[in-house]
Amino acid sequence: MQPYILVMEDEDALSTLLQYNLEKEGYDVAVAADGEEGLMQVDERMPDIILLDWMLPKVSGIEVCRRLRGRPETRNLPIIMLTARGEESDRVRGLDTGADDYLTKPFSMVELVARIRAVLRRIRPGLADDRVGHGDIVIDRVAHRVRRAGTEVHLGPTEFRLLDHFMRHPGRVFSREQLLDAVWGSDVYVEARTVDVHVGRLRKALDVGGSANPIRTVRSAGYSLDLEH
Repeated sequence: MQPYILVMEDEDALSTLLQYNLEKEGYDVAVAADGEEGLMQVDERMPDIILLDWMLPKVSGIEVCRRLRGRPETRNLPIIMLTARGEESDRVRGLDTGADDYLTKPFSMVELVARIRAVLRRIRPGLADDRVGHGDIVIDRVAHRVRRAGTEVHLGPTEFRLLDHFMRHPGRVFSREQLLDAVWGSDVYVEARTVDVHVGRLRKALDVGGSANPIRTVRSAGYSLDLEH
């Protein structure tokens, strides 16, 4: 089940960017442009985590946080505050109001996603499944599912383990022998050329929407996961 994130942000360009990138990471995302609308959306569907802008129109982010913390049903709802205010006193005030974490604009999507996972892992461990992303690929080890650019990718068990190994070490080149040990196990006899067959299947499965194939062949060395070549 995808964690549901409610983004309360009045800056259209930023909320669109957040929604696009978080959906690419495999989250279910909704957006509210002001605090009043955000509170209504919480009543309609309880989010798993809220990204809350400090300076919201109608009802401020601080007030939204205060109201949510004052209601029994939303008292433990994870909240990450987003704000241009970087002063220590403002950060403390946001955390004192009940925010679980605090991110000052501008921030990178990599940092935001890491913070979301950390908060979910700490507060809602059941939702912080073992999901790892690299570029536009997201692998969910618990659900045994893979998505690329938002599209589900169907892999056999060996291809899944192969991709999982590459995702743990992006950019690193592995020889066929190293991949055999890591994916098949050192006590199983499999010909080295078998790796080529499964890498070929993995490449074919990851060929989504004309995107560059992420599995790179390194002459006389092996293979690597490289989304920037």
